[in-house]
Amino acid sequence: MYQAECEHVMRIDMHAHYFPTEYLDKLEACGSGFTAIARGLGAGDDPGEIDKRLALMDAAGVDMQLLSATPQLPVFDRPGDAIDSAKLANDLYADLISRYPRRFAGLATTPLPHGEAAAEELSRAMDELGLHGASIGTEVAYRTLGDRSFEPLWSELDRRNAILYIHASGQDAASPLIADHGLRWVVGAPFEDTIGLLHLMAAGVVRRHPNIKFLVAHLGGPLPFLAQRIDDNRPYWQEGFPERPTQAWRKMWWDAANFHGPALRCAVDTFGADRIVLGSDFPYVQGDLYLRARTYIEEAGLSATSVEGILERNAAALLGL
Repeated sequence: MYQAECEHVMRIDMHAHYFPTEYLDKLEACGSGFTAIARGLGAGDDPGEIDKRLALMDAAGVDMQLLSATPQLPVFDRPGDAIDSAKLANDLYADLISRYPRRFAGLATTPLPHGEAAAEELSRAMDELGLHGASIGTEVAYRTLGDRSFEPLWSELDRRNAILYIHASGQDAASPLIADHGLRWVVGAPFEDTIGLLHLMAAGVVRRHPNIKFLVAHLGGPLPFLAQRIDDNRPYWQEGFPERPTQAWRKMWWDAANFHGPALRCAVDTFGADRIVLGSDFPYVQGDLYLRARTYIEEAGLSATSVEGILERNAAALLGL
């Protein structure tokens, strides 16, 4: 087991959600039928919920959470609904962060599928509200992330050297084999993480925008396990990759919300320990399981240097703290 021997730097949970009630109500008013899974879990903006969240963070030795609204995103056909919802989310995030600047940081919600509007709202959220980049789902209204209409957002993220956090959309990877058998989150979500990133790569988004700091949830899903298979099939992709996918992945970041030591060791071997960051998936992970987000990393059989980086250094470097 890892024993901390170094000076504590900063422990940041890079995979934590925040669902203010006003924002969820806005999504519902605009037509979303997806908000129930985000309510009543302790991730809202009631003062009691915030206090309990902070107490849980303290108990686990977590200094800060990077907040994202995924998968509760304003994916609406009407631009006004999408834009107004995204602005509300970002304003509410900025309000919480202003009250607890040492405990929370945030990623912007953008009004995709409206690419130009998404780029404009990203600019506002970063310049005026101090958010660190954007969080997105792994598909947008059943369009892949390689859709050309999203290019303005990718270009703005690239120009700003900003974080793009990729998190499962919870749409069952568009498969009834997942949807009809209760497998949305246990299987569908991690596979969506892999599929979403590969769509970005196959469409050339990663190649065209080398300054985006890609951060992928859940250790990238099954991606580390499939690494060699994906490398070997590189010539068959439509646009191909300028380098082996595994080389590109070593320039990205991956949150460790997985909780399985062998999977973490596989990810370390595939991506490098310096590219993996602490992540919990709060509020879907609470109590003893929230503590395990940290302890499983300490107990995974990694070197002390690797554990120190994952827990205390890599995330701070990514955020520029």
